[in-house]
Parts: sequence; structure tokens; C-alpha cells
Amino acid sequence: MNLSERLNEDMKQAMRSKDKFKLSTIRLIRSTIKNLEIDLKRDLDDNEVLDILSREIKQRKDALQEFEKLSREDLAANAKAEIDIIGQYLPEQLTEEEIKVIVQQTIQETGASSKAEMGKVMAALMPKVKGKADGKLVNQAVQQFLQ
Repeated sequence: MNLSERLNEDMKQAMRSKDKFKLSTIRLIRSTIKNLEIDLKRDLDDNEVLDILSREIKQRKDALQEFEKLSREDLAANAKAEIDIIGQYLPEQLTEEEIKVIVQQTIQETGASSKAEMGKVMAALMPKVKGKADGKLVNQAVQQFLQ
């Protein structure tokens, strides 16, 4: 079962169990996927759906930070709940240690030695951690090793 099918099945299950919050979150994700499918005039594969899910999580994390700054606990709780729901569809996230190991390997593969070559490292690294790690963490790890 691919990610789109899984989202459809979970949406149906949320309808049956009358879980309105989960239902609305899944509907938002599905509408984003459907809009992109209409624009591209084809179905999306799992990698493209993963890109959308990662982007949605990032948006909600950014919003969560803003809500916490403004002391809006009600909105922050909603954002956390949406992050949890969307996170169920992403692959298991890498730990910081696993990210550091992959970063070191990629730096050795690319032969990068300075921050000027960071773009080359990131271009080789991001496909390896796609959907499995937050881009900010990866970026920080690369900067740490290229000092």
C-alpha cells in the first residue's frame, strides 16, 4: 500500500471513528497532494508524497514556534497534534548520531573540506536522508563538520 492509499484508508477510519481533528488534518494533506496531481496531470509517487508531508511538518513546526512565542497554548496544542498525525506517515526519523555518521561519510565521499563546498555536500546528502531527518539538523551537522 503506497502513502496515498494509506492516507485514504486512514481518512475513512477517522470518519468511522468520528475523529474530526484527524479527519481534517488528513483532508488538508490529501488536498495538497490532489492539487499537485492536478497541476502535474499525473499521480504522485511515494517520494513526491513524502516531500509534501515533510513540507507540511516543517510548516507546522514553524507555526508551533510562533505560537509558543506568543503564548498561544491552544494553537500550539493543535499544531503539535497535527505534527503527530502527519509524522505517522513519514519513515522513522534518524537520531542526531545517525545523521552525524551519514554527514561524515558524505563529506568523505565528496572530498569537501571547507564551508565553501557545503552546497556540494548538501546536494549529495539530502537524497540519503529524505523524509528521515529535519533539514535544519542536517544543515547544522554539515556546518559543524566543515568548520
